Amino acid sequence: VQLVESGGGLVQPGGSLRLSCMVSGDSPYISRMDWYRQAPGKQRELIASIINGGETNYADSVKGRFTASKDNHNDTFYLLMTSLKPEDTATYYCHYGAKIPWGQGTQVTVSS
Repeated sequence: VQLVESGGGLVQPGGSLRLSCMVSGDSPYISRMDWYRQAPGKQRELIASIINGGETNYADSVKGRFTASKDNHNDTFYLLMTSLKPEDTATYYCHYGAKIPWGQGTQVTVSS
């Protein structure tokens, strides 16, 4: 199983990005997908989760601005990020399970 994140880039403060997380390989039903981010010099932090394709949870730092979703026709997960702030600058990862390798992540830079 491989996790491939994409959709990052450079965006101005207040802008939006939609990150994608594709799951390749033979994977069973994914009941929960987590989104993490890691800023330079900081620990990786959990920012969003989507459970059973519907229930979502968010860290306070992104609540109301980020939305996690899933395309139920394929194993693709999304993180819509709006009202981006410079402090959202980080490498973003999706991940599930205990034994799945981490992907490369996708870089998000929020700067004017």
